[in-house]
Amino acid sequence: MRASECDILILPGMGGGTPDHWYNRWAQKLSTARRVEQRDFDHPRLDEWAGRIEEVVASATRPVVLVGHSMGAVTACLAGPAMPKVAAAMLVAPASPRVLLTLENVDHAFAHRPQRRVEFPCLLVASRNDPYATYEESTERASALGATLVDAGESGHINPDSGHGPWPEGLMRFAHFLGQVKAG
Repeated sequence: MRASECDILILPGMGGGTPDHWYNRWAQKLSTARRVEQRDFDHPRLDEWAGRIEEVVASATRPVVLVGHSMGAVTACLAGPAMPKVAAAMLVAPASPRVLLTLENVDHAFAHRPQRRVEFPCLLVASRNDPYATYEESTERASALGATLVDAGESGHINPDSGHGPWPEGLMRFAHFLGQVKAG
């Protein structure tokens, strides 16, 4: 699949990200990409966040590819199986349920909803020193999703704070992954 053949939906993490965050840069660089805006990026609520993503996916006129980071990736993991227009997903550094339960402003439903297997190609990129999920927790999530796990090495939370502003390696990985997805 080519980027021109799909709607790429960028799912920001908690806080919505700074302008130099890789996913905001991708939203500007990729002509068919756009951010899914949430009402409140600082106080994520699962039903609200998932509902917003489902609404944007339902309005798409082409196959949808989700690209989520952190809380956006967690939401995609939990909402994705219910969205038939989703052709593929790249999930970067989703926080583990264990960590989600410790975050004061996060709805605990994110941690309590069971993970379901997805019916579309899915790539989960995980770091070995992410403060929001151990590599083992990411491996378990990838297995539950039926996703291909990509080992990002010692990359922190794969955000600007860990040196991943533009993240060209991630964009190359995404382009390669997208090339392997069959057009609908």
